[in-house]
Amino acid sequence: MMTQYLALREVADDCLLFYRMGDFFELFFDDAKTASQILDIALTTRGEHQGQPIPMCGVPVHAAEGYLARLIKAGCRVAIAEQTETPAEAKKRGGSKALVARDIVRFVTAGTLTEESLLEPRRANVLAAACEVRGVVGIASCDISTGRMELEECAPDRLAAALARLGPSELVAPDGWDAAPDGVIARGTHEFSSDGGDGRLKLIHGVSTLDGFGTFSRAMLAAAGGLIAYLDHVGRGNLPLLLPPEARSGDAALAMDEATRASLEILESSQGGRRGSLIDAIDRCVTGAGARQLADDLFAPLTDRMAIAERLELVEWLHGDALLREDLRAALRALPDVGRALGRVVAGRGSPRDLGQLRDGLAGARTTGERLATMDNLPVLLERLLPALGGHAELVDHFARALVQSPPTERGQGGYIASGYDASLDELRVMSGNARRAIAALEAKYREETGVASLKIKHNNVLGYFIEVAQRHADKLMEPDSGFSHRQTMAGAMRFNAVALHEEAARITEAGGHALAAEEGHFETLVAEAVAARQTIARTAAALARIDVAAGQAERAAEGGWSRPQVVEGISLDIEGGRHPVVESALKAQGERFVANDCRLASHDRLWLIGGPNMGGKSTFLRQNALIVLLAQAGGFVPAKSARIGMVDRLFSRVGASDNLARGRSTFMVEMVETAAILAQATDRSFVILDEVGRGTSTYDGLALAWAVAEAVHETNRCRCLFATHYHELARLAETCEALSLHHVRAREWKGDLVLLHELASGPADRSYGLAVARLAGVPPKVISRAKSVLEKLEKARAETGGLAAGLGDLPLFAAVQEARQAPTDALRDKLNTLDVDAMSPRDALEILYDLKREAGTES
Repeated sequence: MMTQYLALREVADDCLLFYRMGDFFELFFDDAKTASQILDIALTTRGEHQGQPIPMCGVPVHAAEGYLARLIKAGCRVAIAEQTETPAEAKKRGGSKALVARDIVRFVTAGTLTEESLLEPRRANVLAAACEVRGVVGIASCDISTGRMELEECAPDRLAAALARLGPSELVAPDGWDAAPDGVIARGTHEFSSDGGDGRLKLIHGVSTLDGFGTFSRAMLAAAGGLIAYLDHVGRGNLPLLLPPEARSGDAALAMDEATRASLEILESSQGGRRGSLIDAIDRCVTGAGARQLADDLFAPLTDRMAIAERLELVEWLHGDALLREDLRAALRALPDVGRALGRVVAGRGSPRDLGQLRDGLAGARTTGERLATMDNLPVLLERLLPALGGHAELVDHFARALVQSPPTERGQGGYIASGYDASLDELRVMSGNARRAIAALEAKYREETGVASLKIKHNNVLGYFIEVAQRHADKLMEPDSGFSHRQTMAGAMRFNAVALHEEAARITEAGGHALAAEEGHFETLVAEAVAARQTIARTAAALARIDVAAGQAERAAEGGWSRPQVVEGISLDIEGGRHPVVESALKAQGERFVANDCRLASHDRLWLIGGPNMGGKSTFLRQNALIVLLAQAGGFVPAKSARIGMVDRLFSRVGASDNLARGRSTFMVEMVETAAILAQATDRSFVILDEVGRGTSTYDGLALAWAVAEAVHETNRCRCLFATHYHELARLAETCEALSLHHVRAREWKGDLVLLHELASGPADRSYGLAVARLAGVPPKVISRAKSVLEKLEKARAETGGLAAGLGDLPLFAAVQEARQAPTDALRDKLNTLDVDAMSPRDALEILYDLKREAGTES
């Protein structure tokens, strides 16, 4: 047995090996040590290997999914080794001592899960593959639980942003690729072939060309080849559901880098988890599929005005009819997750319950579609979705006749094919039922014949049917002419057989076996029918999810008094009465009111410099406007009285302080890396929020950096920007930057206490209120008093010397004039640096001096 195990251990590679032994999956050696720690189960030993005890632990097969979930969450990958023949087949093949054959039937990894119990219902589970072809990175991604597959390409320096949008559970990349991110699963480079990817996709979808699905580059196809090869490997040749690939354009979605997504807390809060995130505050979807679609919308907002308008039109239509919306959401709430049920069926892991979910979900979709089709003035997007809801009549009717009302999750015991569907199956069930009644009659007969009232006929998987009596009554059944034969002695009981019982048991077994085989045949037929219709079923699932998202967005808008935004061309950003959806929800739960603020950016006023105290609401104001842009371009209503938003191509957020010690980066280094990315990538159509640039270093360094960054944003990037700062000196920029305006969050001190008004006002901040905030935070009064004395001396010195900003008014804007004056000086300096003075003769030195003088005079 251990020889067989070690051979499979080699195939399992870096995965934990679940080795099936009867009703348990056993783990040995280091696998057992790892699993026992993660799962908190007993570590024992079994036999010896090379003179040492073999560590072992195990989990019951019937409860394996729960243990797998914990292992996957801990970052493990698992190989499942199942018995591939029965003990009887093994005995026939090699005698009574033959070992039952086993093989790895599947690898369970984070990105290839389909089991309902292992997946989060409201979150997609994405697997991605990436590779580089001739300087271009191709990315293939899929969620095998629903079959959706996308192909895209990007420049190597945009890979991190693309992966941040996808958020894959696993990333596969070629072995030895230097640009591969950390934590990838390395595969052979030969798997990432564009020809191979093209051929595999054609074979999967039964087409001779991929032109009908879109235009795919060589990099995209190479990534697809690597993705499919990995799926083939983990499924051991059994590919999961893969729908026709969709080509995603790099500029089809609002671009956000990883730092921006984390800063805006779109799907997860800064503390980790869903609670406190944007999606937690706005998700009103009633289905898991809808919640997953909403998450995808928020992580990839659109840049197509027509597509945005279509989504907004559907939300507005549902927002305007509360009764229809309530009925529609009730109908959707009752539907199962059609997409994931289909994924399990196509992957060969489906159950009768999954088939029942397809039946019920498709039937519900048809009913919903029929009702919506009777409505007037349907939105354009809904008209396009309706055909996907109305099909599958024959499949639904067939499944309704074939399956019981509530099919079981396991098919081994049968009972899921409905009565009346198959007459021969019904007859087998009657025979089996009659035989069981005969067993009961036999039990009564044997009690009467033996006079043993406690005699019972029992059944187990080892002995089958048997007669059991207490030890004190066994003598009556042991007599030679009793008609009973001894089978087993137990503590306190004895077990017997009888000819009549054996015959009835054989009839039950035969009828039951034939019934199970008949049901299994019907199951395979129903599965084949579902697989054949997989693409149209998937479209139905996608249509239901989109309707759920729109209805949920309308419900959230009705709850919070949100409005439909206008998304237009140009660079305006005109938001009246904007609010932060997450903060507002938190305040409402505490019975407090959120203070709304306007934000009006235009070409002549596109950079706002915002001052004011800590805790005054600067960061909240910055983030709320970024989130309003994101929500609008995702196709939803926004928390504002009104909003007119010029289309944003890239969204950047440099808010908050954090370090990345694992990569050797301090808080200030992280801040500068993020700021550098903004300055390198932001365009005149981008929207940027910057908070406290330069605060992580010395006062002079920080002020200089903040000054230069603000100038660069104004003069070079020319993007819409909200720039929060504590450097009062930056207000001098308003004198030279015509598109920069000054604003502050209002605060007042009243009888020694700081009152934060959370209102935005025009003009520079008069002070920072730092000591007042420190007092609120509980800093001891003695320290506050000392700080006040130091502050008075510093302010006096600044007044006498002109302060930090003295002389900054003479600083040329973004060094345009300075560079022109500096150019001759730099040229002369460069020439002087090239001279070898020690090697010159006096005459040579004099000639060079005249040349330099003439050149300086000419250039001046």
